[in-house]
Amino acid sequence: MRPRIGLTGGIGSGKSTVAQGFAQQGCYVIDADRIARTLTLPGGAAIAPIAARMGAHFIGADGALDRAQMRDAAFRDPGYKAQLEGILHPLIRQQIDQQYQHACDTNAPLVIFDIPLLAESGQWSPRLDQVIVVDCLERTQIARVQQRNQLPQAAIEAIMAQQATRLQRLRKADWVLWNETLSLQALGEAVFDLYNELIAHYRLLQPD
Repeated sequence: MRPRIGLTGGIGSGKSTVAQGFAQQGCYVIDADRIARTLTLPGGAAIAPIAARMGAHFIGADGALDRAQMRDAAFRDPGYKAQLEGILHPLIRQQIDQQYQHACDTNAPLVIFDIPLLAESGQWSPRLDQVIVVDCLERTQIARVQQRNQLPQAAIEAIMAQQATRLQRLRKADWVLWNETLSLQALGEAVFDLYNELIAHYRLLQPD
């Protein structure tokens, strides 16, 4: 069995860059968002249940989940979000379990569970050995997302309002990676240092 390390952070925190850094060190990264997207692509395992339980109008002409329509519906009525999560979350957990079993058959020294909504769900704490939180100030999150996605501040704040607060995430943390003023190079070095700390913590040898 391989150590199971959760990785989370709010939008604009740099979590995805940190996940890439761990992958570069040879860690096996399980991306919950990527799994969710795959499930809602044409032919994905979630498409038929979504159409059956929530309505075929949420499926686009291409056979994929109509994300814009679902997002609008969820903003108007949180019940839609709860229904979608009720369909997706069991399927995501199943895929994550399968990927973890595969990871245990590799030489990866650590398995990183990249889970954006880790703090929002109580299901993950007993399934993980430790949790890393990538953290920065909320104003920094907003500035980064504005630069990256050209979204208005109100739209970013609406997304952040649906996520856990910084304090809620930090309460889940065994390790905190403070990414407020780091350059990309410095962030990469911080990931490398944290990787080595984790290896030492679990007394594992790096693979050849």
